[in-house]
Amino acid sequence: DNPACYAVKNGKLVLRGIKNPNADDPVKVITGGVTTKGKFEFTYGKVVIRAKLGAAKGAWPAFWMLCSSNKHGGYPHNGEIDIMERLNHDTKVYQTVHSNYTLNLGQKHNPPHSGTAPFNPAEFNDFGLEWYPDKLVFSVNDKPSFTYPKITTDKPGQWPFDQPFYLLIDMQLGGSWVGAIDEAQLPVQMEIDSVKVFRAANP
Repeated sequence: DNPACYAVKNGKLVLRGIKNPNADDPVKVITGGVTTKGKFEFTYGKVVIRAKLGAAKGAWPAFWMLCSSNKHGGYPHNGEIDIMERLNHDTKVYQTVHSNYTLNLGQKHNPPHSGTAPFNPAEFNDFGLEWYPDKLVFSVNDKPSFTYPKITTDKPGQWPFDQPFYLLIDMQLGGSWVGAIDEAQLPVQMEIDSVKVFRAANP
C-alpha cells in the first residue's frame, strides 16, 4: 500500500517496482498491484487490458485471473489464467493456463498449456482473452495468439474454468522464473490505459 508504488497520471494507472525506501525493512524491493477480488468476478466473455510494459532485469509485469471459490479444491485445482506475463527485456509475452491437470499431473502438452506472442515494448498493446465454456482464446493486439481447449480425458482437473474469476494486475519483481533483480535498473513500471470486460449474455 506504499503510494510510491502506484499513481494515476493523465488518465492512466501506473504500477511501479521500486527499491524499498524503508532502509530498516529487510525486503529490498516493493511493487504495486491491484485486484478485483471481493469486488468483481465474471464467468465467460472477453477481457482486454491496454498497457505499456516497462523493462528491467527481474521485471515481471502480469495480467492474470484467479477464482475465490473452492469449487474444485485449493490451488491449483481451481485454475489460473495468465493473460499476459513479460520477463526482463523480452519482446514477447507469455500466455499460460495452470490447473491440477497441468501442474500436479504434469499434463502441459496435451493440449499445450502455454504460448508466446510478440509485442511492441515502446507502445501500448492490447492483451486479451476470450473465454468460452469449451476454450480459452488469447490474443495480442486483436490477433489470436494461443488457444487452450477443453478436452475429453480420464485425468482430473483439466477444465476448472467453469466458475467466476477475478482480475489481478501487478508489476512484479524477481522470482525463480524471471531471475534476479538488478536494482540499478529500477524503478520500472507498467502503465494501464484501460481494462475492458464484456460478459457473456447467458453464462
